[in-house]
Amino acid sequence: MRRLAPSTAQLLLALQLSLSMQASVAQSAAGPDGDCGEVVTVQTHDRSTARYTLARPGPGQAPGGPIALVLLPGGSGYVDLDTNGCAQALKGNSLVRSIPLFRAAGFFTALVDAPSDHQGQDGLGGFRVDKQHAEDLGKVIADLRSRTQASVWIVGTSRGAISAVNAAALLSGSSAPDGVVLTSALMSGQAGMRKAWVAHSVFDLPLESIRVPVLVVGHATDTCIRSPAQRMGEITARSNGAREQVVTVTGGPGGSRASGIAACQGRSPHGFIDQETEVAEGMARFIRGGAY
Repeated sequence: MRRLAPSTAQLLLALQLSLSMQASVAQSAAGPDGDCGEVVTVQTHDRSTARYTLARPGPGQAPGGPIALVLLPGGSGYVDLDTNGCAQALKGNSLVRSIPLFRAAGFFTALVDAPSDHQGQDGLGGFRVDKQHAEDLGKVIADLRSRTQASVWIVGTSRGAISAVNAAALLSGSSAPDGVVLTSALMSGQAGMRKAWVAHSVFDLPLESIRVPVLVVGHATDTCIRSPAQRMGEITARSNGAREQVVTVTGGPGGSRASGIAACQGRSPHGFIDQETEVAEGMARFIRGGAY
């Protein structure tokens, strides 16, 4: 995709976002009393429930109208929210770590936990590609939109990208996201394993049904066997987003010595370690209508 030279307005917006994030980068996702936000419970499939933490934007006025981000971590998807809305698991996940940055950029955030019947060792497991999972996320989106009066984007990282694509491809109306961001998306599975869902990837879902804007971000030195950066273009080749951009992040601390599955951890290039601010700023620019 050809990049256009940024306009003066875009440059000013980028500067404003950068200064806002830098001012808040030292903040924790939790407030001084350990409160990470409001814990919201929604009714989901088969009498199950799902909880998410609603955190409001930081001080200062963000450009444009209100925007909320539904955050879907990878791994099991079970973040084990406590009564204060703080994650007790998957704390190293890139989206969990970046919540203060998203709030500093003026976004509402909704960190979504696994539903009550998918909180075992496998967590969401194969449920990530299930239609009921997309419908559950649609209930979260509709609830969040009602509470915030904001446009809602869904953001999935690693295995969470499978959930994000499922929702973006299948949902419609007030339950559908206004845009989707995929980071370090799982694009390569492994067939023949004892657990069949290990083979799932974003390509198992109807990407062609996605019509909202799509941003795909990966790291050039991500050595996770499941998220090969060179395949990111295949996602937008199949999707039909209103706007689309593929971004390969470079730099940072460099590649880890780990390879294969061991490299699929959050505190590595797979999770944009030490480049969280850069990635959050780029995502904010795209979500607000510009280029990463």
